[in-house]
Amino acid sequence: MLETASDNWTAPRFDWRAAPEQLSGQPVRHPVLIVGAGPVGLSAALDCAAHGLPVVLIDDNDTVSVGSRALCYAKRTLEVWNRLGCGDRIAEEGVRWQIGKVFFRDEMIYQFDLLPQPDHRMPAMVNLQQYHLEAALVERCQQKAGIDLRWRHKLVAIEQRPDHVGLTIETPEGRYQTEASWVMACDGAASDTRSMLDAPFTGQFFQDRFLIADVVMKADFPTERWFWFDPPFHPGQSALLHKQRDRIWRIDFQLGWDADPVEERKPERVRARIAQMLGPEVAFELEWVSIYQFACRRIDRFRQGRVLFAGDSAHQVSPFGARGANSGVQDVDNLAWKLQLVIEGAAPPALLESYHDERSLAADDNIRHSTRSTDFITPKSDSSRLFRNAVLELARDHAFARPLVNSGRLSMPTRYSGSSLVSPDIDPFDADEAAPGCNCPDAPLQVGGRPGWLLDQLGGGFVLLVFGEAALALPDLAVGSVHPRVLVVGRDLVDTRGVLSTRYDGRPGTTYLIRPDQYVAARWREFDPARIRAALARSLAMA
Repeated sequence: MLETASDNWTAPRFDWRAAPEQLSGQPVRHPVLIVGAGPVGLSAALDCAAHGLPVVLIDDNDTVSVGSRALCYAKRTLEVWNRLGCGDRIAEEGVRWQIGKVFFRDEMIYQFDLLPQPDHRMPAMVNLQQYHLEAALVERCQQKAGIDLRWRHKLVAIEQRPDHVGLTIETPEGRYQTEASWVMACDGAASDTRSMLDAPFTGQFFQDRFLIADVVMKADFPTERWFWFDPPFHPGQSALLHKQRDRIWRIDFQLGWDADPVEERKPERVRARIAQMLGPEVAFELEWVSIYQFACRRIDRFRQGRVLFAGDSAHQVSPFGARGANSGVQDVDNLAWKLQLVIEGAAPPALLESYHDERSLAADDNIRHSTRSTDFITPKSDSSRLFRNAVLELARDHAFARPLVNSGRLSMPTRYSGSSLVSPDIDPFDADEAAPGCNCPDAPLQVGGRPGWLLDQLGGGFVLLVFGEAALALPDLAVGSVHPRVLVVGRDLVDTRGVLSTRYDGRPGTTYLIRPDQYVAARWREFDPARIRAALARSLAMA
């Protein structure tokens, strides 16, 4: 069993079971098979099930991950999990925070607020160790019909065929053959699936190494993100402190280019570093230690025939900024609804090409931010270090310099404003945060006389959000078999506090077409059936 030092929490072990194909000796054709039961693969299974797609999820392990690993989960990712039925649990089990502080040497130079705007259901950030997150996602998968979890089932061979994928799976009691119409590869940065398809990463590794430690201790530090440049306890380098649940704190130390990873992992060296940071009076225990190098790279095409890559199997970024797991969950949020419509014949296979277009844009955005963060945190020359330190000195007293400080730009959802699925504005709007290509901002409202939230009402299908009574006599708005659901503000939703109207610049007649992943596809000042049908066809890759 795997145990944490903090509260004797024991990681679950999941039973191996023979697959039906193994018992019968006959392959079965599954609509979707997912490889890898980490946060991204488990989220993918839940999203497929939410869209009515039966799914098989295989993993070569039989428990959750060891160590905190992925730690910080952003508001948009929590909103996705909330749509899948587990966002509230994850937010409650984790540590909520929104304030970050930046230190230079022995002085705090400024702080920032990740959620200065009130009236959102989900917090700005939640810290939760990956093993707790995975346990919650597994439990949710076990509650959902249509998800076949297969532990200690390892993919060892894959063959692309014209209308499906053939797979060879290895288990403790031998191999078996199975088939899938589509495969989602969520098996991490060292993806066996990617290797089997000869689809390598391109990008760069950075020379700096970092030590990461989970430390169990009683401390009165506030629930904030603290980042140090050149602190007295670790001169010339950087450090990061995060609070987790169960009295565990996450500490990162920059080690430099020449650090020996074998030596730096030794408990006595790790304890000495932490004691220098915390002071001799603070008692602590080590729970988990790892050494990592930055990498910023991605696969060339997220879709490789009938195999679709998501999460770390598709892209890697440095951990500063919490862009890894958050981006991976948002990958599958983008993909599952498209896969459903293609499998059901409601949209052409070209819709899946938009998955690569939109999420490779997000990956490039994350890589760009992560590369800039890495360059600022670990200057590559004396002149770069002088510039970095000058910026930090200025940021203490001058707000204009603070945007130049880069201790890891924290995860934000990517806008798909240039996507082929998005219809640009033709009418003037003042609500930039709800522009076409943006994820929908949440807002409090009333439904049936009870308090509620907009994103809960949107669900996971196409929705027309209409302000006023312009849509009461509805024409046929369907494109093929896709029928958008209509929500009228003032009839179905009551904007009691005016937040919804403000965030969406909603006036009588204002109409939004919203995609199943709760992104804005189009908006107009009038309810125009012809424009609606054209934008819906475009969202389905039919135009």
